[in-house]
Amino acid sequence: MTNTDDGSKILKTDALGRVRTPAARREQLLDEFERSGVSGAKFAGLTGLKYQTFASWLQRRRRGPTARANTPGDPASTVRWLEAVVGTVADNQKDPALPLHLPGGTCLEISCASQIPLAAALVRALEKAGAC
Repeated sequence: MTNTDDGSKILKTDALGRVRTPAARREQLLDEFERSGVSGAKFAGLTGLKYQTFASWLQRRRRGPTARANTPGDPASTVRWLEAVVGTVADNQKDPALPLHLPGGTCLEISCASQIPLAAALVRALEKAGAC
Protein backbone atom coordinates (compact mmCIF):
# COMPACT_ATOMS: atom_id res chain seq x y z
CA MET A 1 0.00 0.00 0.00
CA THR A 2 1.06 3.58 -0.47
CA ASN A 3 -0.08 6.83 1.01
CA THR A 4 0.82 10.39 0.15
CA ASP A 5 1.39 13.11 2.74
CA ASP A 6 1.35 16.19 0.50
CA GLY A 7 1.09 14.69 -2.94
CA SER A 8 4.81 14.94 -3.68
CA LYS A 9 6.18 12.12 -1.56
CA ILE A 10 4.98 8.54 -1.45
CA LEU A 11 5.14 6.92 1.98
CA LYS A 12 5.06 3.16 2.38
CA THR A 13 2.53 1.70 4.78
CA ASP A 14 2.08 -1.77 6.19
CA ALA A 15 -1.09 -3.89 6.12
CA LEU A 16 -2.46 -2.06 9.18
CA GLY A 17 -1.97 1.37 7.58
CA ARG A 18 1.03 2.35 9.69
CA VAL A 19 3.57 4.55 7.91
CA ARG A 20 6.95 2.85 7.46
CA THR A 21 9.80 5.27 8.18
CA PRO A 22 13.12 4.48 6.46
CA ALA A 23 16.09 3.87 8.78
CA ALA A 24 17.94 6.92 7.45
CA ARG A 25 14.99 9.18 8.29
CA ARG A 26 14.69 7.65 11.78
CA GLU A 27 18.37 8.38 12.43
CA GLN A 28 17.93 11.92 11.12
CA LEU A 29 14.98 12.50 13.46
CA LEU A 30 16.88 11.06 16.44
CA ASP A 31 19.86 13.30 15.67
CA GLU A 32 17.55 16.33 15.53
CA PHE A 33 16.01 15.31 18.86
CA GLU A 34 19.41 15.09 20.56
CA ARG A 35 20.29 18.58 19.32
CA SER A 36 16.90 20.08 20.18
CA GLY A 37 16.99 19.96 23.97
CA VAL A 38 13.21 19.40 24.24
CA SER A 39 11.51 16.46 25.92
CA GLY A 40 10.79 13.30 23.97
CA ALA A 41 7.02 13.79 24.20
CA LYS A 42 7.23 17.37 22.92
CA PHE A 43 9.58 16.39 20.07
CA ALA A 44 7.29 13.52 19.04
CA GLY A 45 4.33 15.90 18.97
CA LEU A 46 6.24 18.48 16.92
CA THR A 47 7.28 15.92 14.33
CA GLY A 48 3.91 14.15 14.12
CA LEU A 49 5.14 10.89 15.58
CA LYS A 50 3.35 8.82 18.16
CA TYR A 51 5.32 9.10 21.39
CA GLN A 52 5.48 5.31 21.88
CA THR A 53 6.97 4.85 18.41
CA PHE A 54 9.53 7.60 19.00
CA ALA A 55 10.41 6.20 22.45
CA SER A 56 11.02 2.73 21.00
CA TRP A 57 13.34 4.18 18.30
CA LEU A 58 15.27 6.07 20.97
CA GLN A 59 15.54 3.01 23.20
CA ARG A 60 16.83 0.84 20.33
CA ARG A 61 19.41 3.50 19.45
CA ARG A 62 20.64 3.81 23.03
CA ARG A 63 20.99 0.06 23.40
CA GLY A 64 23.20 0.03 20.35
CA PRO A 65 23.71 -2.54 17.62
CA THR A 66 25.31 -5.07 19.98
CA ALA A 67 22.34 -5.18 22.35
CA ARG A 68 20.57 -8.50 22.26
CA ALA A 69 18.50 -10.64 24.55
CA ASN A 70 20.38 -13.07 26.73
CA THR A 71 19.90 -16.51 25.31
CA PRO A 72 21.11 -19.78 26.81
CA GLY A 73 24.73 -20.31 25.91
CA ASP A 74 25.57 -16.60 25.72
CA PRO A 75 28.43 -15.58 28.01
CA ALA A 76 26.21 -12.77 29.35
CA SER A 77 23.55 -15.24 30.48
CA THR A 78 25.83 -17.63 32.35
CA VAL A 79 25.50 -17.80 36.11
CA ARG A 80 28.44 -16.57 38.16
CA TRP A 81 28.90 -17.47 41.78
CA LEU A 82 30.64 -15.57 44.53
CA GLU A 83 31.67 -17.33 47.70
CA ALA A 84 31.26 -15.29 50.86
CA VAL A 85 32.23 -16.61 54.26
CA VAL A 86 30.75 -14.89 57.30
CA GLY A 87 32.46 -15.36 60.62
CA THR A 88 33.20 -13.63 63.86
CA VAL A 89 36.15 -11.34 64.43
CA ALA A 90 38.63 -12.41 67.08
CA ASP A 91 39.21 -9.98 69.92
CA ASN A 92 42.87 -9.59 69.03
CA GLN A 93 42.13 -8.71 65.40
CA LYS A 94 41.68 -4.93 65.22
CA ASP A 95 40.95 -4.38 61.50
CA PRO A 96 39.17 -7.31 59.85
CA ALA A 97 39.54 -7.50 56.08
CA LEU A 98 37.31 -9.07 53.48
CA PRO A 99 39.40 -11.03 50.98
CA LEU A 100 38.18 -11.26 47.38
CA HIS A 101 39.69 -14.06 45.34
CA LEU A 102 39.23 -13.32 41.65
CA PRO A 103 39.81 -15.62 38.67
CA GLY A 104 43.42 -15.83 37.59
CA GLY A 105 44.72 -15.89 41.16
CA THR A 106 44.16 -12.22 41.95
CA CYS A 107 43.41 -11.56 45.61
CA LEU A 108 42.08 -8.28 46.94
CA GLU A 109 41.40 -7.37 50.57
CA ILE A 110 38.85 -4.78 51.57
CA SER A 111 39.58 -3.38 55.02
CA CYS A 112 37.07 -0.52 55.24
CA ALA A 113 33.72 0.42 53.74
CA SER A 114 35.18 3.27 51.69
CA GLN A 115 37.10 0.72 49.59
CA ILE A 116 33.95 -1.09 48.43
CA PRO A 117 33.17 1.26 45.49
CA LEU A 118 36.80 0.99 44.33
CA ALA A 119 36.69 -2.80 44.50
CA ALA A 120 33.38 -2.86 42.61
CA ALA A 121 34.83 -0.59 39.90
CA LEU A 122 37.88 -2.87 39.61
CA VAL A 123 35.73 -5.99 39.26
CA ARG A 124 33.58 -4.28 36.58
CA ALA A 125 36.69 -3.15 34.67
CA LEU A 126 38.17 -6.65 34.82
CA GLU A 127 34.88 -8.12 33.64
CA LYS A 128 34.75 -5.72 30.65
CA ALA A 129 38.34 -6.61 29.80
CA GLY A 130 37.42 -10.29 29.88
CA ALA A 131 39.62 -11.11 32.84
CA CYS A 132 36.73 -12.30 35.05
